[in-house]
Amino acid sequence: MANADVVAYNIAAFIATLFLLEFGADKFIDHTAIVARRTRIPETIIGLLTAGAEWEELAVVIASLARNRASLAIGNIVGSAISNILGAFSLGLLFHDQERPIEFDRSARLYSLILLVLTTFVTPVTYFSRKIVWLVCGSILIAFFAIYIASVGWAISKGTLTAPEDSDDSSEDESSDGESTADLVTERTSVRVNANDYGTNGLAQAESDEQTNRDVHAGSSTPQRSSGSRRPKHHTLRYHISYLILGFLAICLAGYVLSHAATTITDEFGISDVLFGVVILSIATTLPEKFVAVMSGHRGHAGILVANTAGSNIFLLALCCGIVMLDTHGELERGNVSIPELGVLWGSTLAFTLTVWFGGRFCRWIGGGMLIVYVAFIVLEFTVIHGVANGD
Repeated sequence: MANADVVAYNIAAFIATLFLLEFGADKFIDHTAIVARRTRIPETIIGLLTAGAEWEELAVVIASLARNRASLAIGNIVGSAISNILGAFSLGLLFHDQERPIEFDRSARLYSLILLVLTTFVTPVTYFSRKIVWLVCGSILIAFFAIYIASVGWAISKGTLTAPEDSDDSSEDESSDGESTADLVTERTSVRVNANDYGTNGLAQAESDEQTNRDVHAGSSTPQRSSGSRRPKHHTLRYHISYLILGFLAICLAGYVLSHAATTITDEFGISDVLFGVVILSIATTLPEKFVAVMSGHRGHAGILVANTAGSNIFLLALCCGIVMLDTHGELERGNVSIPELGVLWGSTLAFTLTVWFGGRFCRWIGGGMLIVYVAFIVLEFTVIHGVANGD
């Protein structure tokens, strides 16, 4: 029988650590962008490293592997990928402003197509967990991720592809730890300038936009002052590096605590690592994506909605899944994801791609249908699917 005190403590630790995870991811991404730009790393690379990159998911996966709970890691990957589409993308479609017709551009279609191809490759490989298969395919997935970053970065720099925006940016006006808001606004603006604006006059326009943002933001918080008054303070590079390290350490600590609490809860209740990872852990760690999806859909930013969904899943299925395959060599002592779960993953990705290519006018109906399917999937996961997995 489960120890009530142990269960209560670990559930409390699990919930509290989610806030630490979000804090760490936010600080890590914000200050990575600032440090990278000040060290003259191209903006497109900054965008790809901070937007759609599930660094918190990677921390949970690595921490789970360190505790020899690879089943929890693979369950979290598959569950998060499903949640990003059926849970987050569907909410974005539902909350889309009806007065603004939703239109998916060429970049959105390309992102969705890349994701469908990747998912089609990963789905059968994940199920057939054999040593040689996972060693080869894990290497292929990590190589694919490197090629994806390089090729998409090149396409964005040439103006043929739109860069995704930061999925972990909850508010451009928040600076609770005292850092210069002007710094964050300036750097985030530089990351998010559309690549199509990088022409002959584009860079000058981008710099002008950055200065405008600084002036507007400064004016919004204080009355207009004379030229001799104090200007917003811009922190040093050492300051931002310190916060970058702080965010990274917070992510690592959160990943360790989450994996430890999750394994203790599953052991106490005797439930499957895969079930906990696919449902509970994946929902908890993708809450920021759901918030961003709702805001993006409501404001009519269809491109952001698609790019962040596709980018997050490519990160999960390519890099995170590749790491699991190479580390475990196909040996999952506590079980692997089942055919129904992988079927839902591939089916939801197909629905996502078809929606982006052909379903713009029916987005609200599609979003409602996806959300219903997700709720049904969670219910079946606790009843039928989990029971079938145990029977195997």
